[in-house]
Amino acid sequence: MAAKEPTRQLAELPRDELEALAEDFGLDPTGYKTPQHLVIALHERRQLIASMDRDALMDVVRWGRRPVTINAGKEQIAQEIARVKSMKFAGLSQRGLVALAQLRGVPIKDGDPVPVLIRKLKKNEGVFARLGRARRAALGSLVANIIGESEPAREYHYLPSPQSPAGATEGQPHVLPRPANSIKDEIEDAGLVGGLTNRIKKSADSYLNQKLDEIESRIDRKLDEIDRRLAEWRDKEIANRIRILKITLWASVIVGVVSLIYAYVKVYLPTLFGK
Repeated sequence: MAAKEPTRQLAELPRDELEALAEDFGLDPTGYKTPQHLVIALHERRQLIASMDRDALMDVVRWGRRPVTINAGKEQIAQEIARVKSMKFAGLSQRGLVALAQLRGVPIKDGDPVPVLIRKLKKNEGVFARLGRARRAALGSLVANIIGESEPAREYHYLPSPQSPAGATEGQPHVLPRPANSIKDEIEDAGLVGGLTNRIKKSADSYLNQKLDEIESRIDRKLDEIDRRLAEWRDKEIANRIRILKITLWASVIVGVVSLIYAYVKVYLPTLFGK
């Protein structure tokens, strides 16, 4: 919501707008007693995001498979990360784990290795949340078996592939990208209704994108055909104009020659007959 942040100061916003903005930034608005406490938390969250490494945030975006543009700002990226609820950290780099832990409010130390970061992130979820996730995972497995869906292996296409592998920097090992979410993962993260809704939405988006690509290809072909025909017409028009210019030039030459002959005859013929 930072991209469409109101021009007014945060302190002037009503409580419901502050709560919506807090949820966009991954904060729990119910944990703040007054709007003033919520405003302070929002300021601290935005300062934290501004101080974070953008490449680390992009690692989390690729791992979470969120659709953002390559030139998105840090706050927009952080808002997309706040929508990622997955607790499966395969494919996420160490710097990405640090960024995710900071955005999820997990206390970490400098130099924490990957296993320690993962353990802290999982511990931060809480017992009841883990039980709910396990229940949703079982339900997701049941739904996946019913519809016969296997684990997908699609690549992430929302962002252009970087020159270096995702999560790999100098001195860091290559990190394999996380596979696309299955229906089981969708239900585990968002529940039955939310998971099915997300899957239908993604399927609809994929279908629309495919149709838009087909329409774009057709338009490109038509434009190429129009350009080709215009080029042919232009060449024919130029050839006709050159032909007309040649005819005009030859006509001018002929008229000039006839005029010279006429002038010669008019001047010298009486002289010849006079002698």
